[in-house]
Amino acid sequence: MSDIASVSIARPLSEVSEEIGRSFEEYGFAVIRDHGIPADLIARAEDLSKAFFALPDAVKRAYHVPGGGGARGYTPFGTEKAKDAEVHDLKEFWHVGRSLPEGHPLSEFMAPNIWPAEIDGFRETFEALYAAFEQAGGRVLEAIALHLGLERTWFAPTVEDGNSVMRLLHYPPLTGVDAEGAIRAAAHGDINTITLLLGAEEAGLELLTAGGEWKAIDVPEGALVVNIGDMLERLTNGKLRSTTHRVVNPRGEAAYRSRYSMPFFLHFRPDFTIETLESCIDPDAPGDHPEPISSHDFLMQRLREINLA
Repeated sequence: MSDIASVSIARPLSEVSEEIGRSFEEYGFAVIRDHGIPADLIARAEDLSKAFFALPDAVKRAYHVPGGGGARGYTPFGTEKAKDAEVHDLKEFWHVGRSLPEGHPLSEFMAPNIWPAEIDGFRETFEALYAAFEQAGGRVLEAIALHLGLERTWFAPTVEDGNSVMRLLHYPPLTGVDAEGAIRAAAHGDINTITLLLGAEEAGLELLTAGGEWKAIDVPEGALVVNIGDMLERLTNGKLRSTTHRVVNPRGEAAYRSRYSMPFFLHFRPDFTIETLESCIDPDAPGDHPEPISSHDFLMQRLREINLA
């Protein structure tokens, strides 16, 4: 069994698409190096994220949008829970989405962003990071398209003005004897197309292999972890796997520290129909694939399941 691919996307995609694709088929995950997101932008974003989460609770809660499904602004500690999980996850987060121009046809699907007035440079930094994530994600999707035998740019119109969300995550420090090895984010799959994660260098991210074992993901400093979401699994009829994963508290001293990360949930356009690719339909079982569904309807269905809609 080969390991999770760790690939530089500064190389020609034709040279790396097979390795990336194999890793997504086997594990649903790949580690992406040389992704083009500037290190100084990442460092600035990490500092501002920590500064926001250090604000008093009452200040943060003023940015919570009741009834907004957590799509924008602040979601307090203990709101979200994994599908079928009994307990809420030990995290708080902030969401930045796409800023659409006034009167845009998709604006009914995407609320305007809100920005914390207390943190200087927050908006500029995270708008820049959102754009950089989107560019890196587009390149990964080009590699996936080549692996699937599609035109390299096949995904570009499917994700243009997509409902992608960047999440700033804070898992506060745990205390007490149970902290070591505690589950910080319960086992779950992602709903979207692909997820790009910054800040996974700290041990704790694990995926569930096809054989039913938890496998730790080892991430070099500054690399992105990319995983397949349910929408892309559905589009490819399970050829690319949306793998269950979780965040486990490390052992030792790191168990008692805060953990921060920044996932970017890249989404199809809300009006894109997720319809199984012909190349992913088994000729011996032509009816054996999911029904077409719009990405917006699929998203709403799943958000209800995780307590966010």
